[in-house]
Amino acid sequence: MELTNGTTALVTGASSGIGASLARSLAKRGVTVGLVARRKERLDEVLADCHTSAPESRMWPADLGDLDLAEQVALDAWDAFGHVDVLVNNAGIPKRRHVTELTYDEVEEVMRVNFLSPTKMSLALLPKMLERGMGSIVNVSSVAGRLGNPREAAYCASKFALCGWTEAMHVDLWDAPIEIRLINPGAIDTEIWDTAGEDAPLYEGEKEPPEGIAEGIVAAIEGEKFEHYIPDMKPFVDAKQDDIDAFLGGAAAWVKSVGR
Repeated sequence: MELTNGTTALVTGASSGIGASLARSLAKRGVTVGLVARRKERLDEVLADCHTSAPESRMWPADLGDLDLAEQVALDAWDAFGHVDVLVNNAGIPKRRHVTELTYDEVEEVMRVNFLSPTKMSLALLPKMLERGMGSIVNVSSVAGRLGNPREAAYCASKFALCGWTEAMHVDLWDAPIEIRLINPGAIDTEIWDTAGEDAPLYEGEKEPPEGIAEGIVAAIEGEKFEHYIPDMKPFVDAKQDDIDAFLGGAAAWVKSVGR
């Protein structure tokens, strides 16, 4: 889908990180952007930047863990803009915890925000997009949706679910005028690495800036390829598929090597 003046996009998780960078990038192209996130004061800042080149942009402060509210936000955005060309399901929360220390409520919370809210919002807008004869749904998963990262069972479960959902949706809509894109970022320099309420991250290597990921998402929306690794970590996924037992053994050995 070509992103031009008159295009509308609804971006979740837009108060910081990838979502904020993507919203600004879209607005610079003249795209009217709907911003969704919990923190109104942060959304105010992003919206002010978007208004510079996309004055009709709006925001919806909302906790997408409330699934009924997530659905209502999607419908409200459609009504406010007259249509939504692109839905970007980007909102996500981390959960770094050894599986023996996880509670069911924690797992459910992560699933609501990271997986169920994207499905709720997509299903709310999909019939409208089909009736209109066009639309794009972009699901921002993670390389953790293809690799089972140590200490991230809940997070990985939510992202694996999002990957599977997106693949199946793409096949179901193969001949429909709806474009589906799956984005699998690697280690990105965002607030998801904050340690408040979480175990310390095992990974301490380099992280990509969110601006680069945002540009990759823009390219994915305007391109034709379904799945995008940004940066390209697909070789790690391929290695896992070649010999999953060896890969998981290597992951366990790595955890021991970092003393965690």
